[in-house]
Amino acid sequence: MSFFEKIAYIWQKYSATLFSGVGTTILLALVGTLMGLLIGILIGIVRTLPPSKNKFVNGLMKVVNFILAIYIEVFRGTPMMVQAMVIFYGYAKLTGIMLPVIASGLVIVSINTGAYMAEIVRGGIISIDKGQFEGAQSIGMSHWQLMFHVIIPQVLRNILPSVSNEFVINIKDTSVLNVIYVTELFFMAKLTASDTNMVLETYVIVSVMYLAMTFTVTRLLRLVERLLEGKNNYTIHGSQSDPRAEIKVTKEA
Repeated sequence: MSFFEKIAYIWQKYSATLFSGVGTTILLALVGTLMGLLIGILIGIVRTLPPSKNKFVNGLMKVVNFILAIYIEVFRGTPMMVQAMVIFYGYAKLTGIMLPVIASGLVIVSINTGAYMAEIVRGGIISIDKGQFEGAQSIGMSHWQLMFHVIIPQVLRNILPSVSNEFVINIKDTSVLNVIYVTELFFMAKLTASDTNMVLETYVIVSVMYLAMTFTVTRLLRLVERLLEGKNNYTIHGSQSDPRAEIKVTKEA
């Protein structure tokens, strides 16, 4: 068979198998990114807590910040493949229980993504004008109220491109979870290549499938970003009765 005939044969016979791997890949990337974002938000809020008047609380916060800093450095400084092996087989070694592979994959991707998101969120919080912090505190808002009602909504909008990028990265990086037998796309590709002995043709198909996923997700997320930017033309009403107080604004392209 020619190269393209082999491609057609693999697609006809194994497309359902490969698409089952696509479903697992998207599930791991989507849930892992969302859970990682939640972890990042919580860590970002904790790491930006203002100093307390209580010395014990301050000491406790230093310990917590130290632990969080170690978590961030370890998970940003080691490959996800190594993390998967340590967490999956380490848990089995300590407890004698093997975790379900999909659940293990979700935990690994979430924890790994959370380490990156923590720094992204912290940077987003720091970038917000300090006047907003002072204004919220002046009306008696607690740090958590300030974060959830004032700061985090702005941070989420500002960091959306970074979150989108993490999602795309996770779609590709879930391929390393094949080392703990998670049945994502790369794992299914290995099975297909082994069954057909058509390694090059199989991975050409899989490359196109990964490209299609990342391209589609990127375009959808860019559409969401444009929708969040609002209209290009809008009017600021300085008075409800005097039209002369209206200011028409046009955003630059």
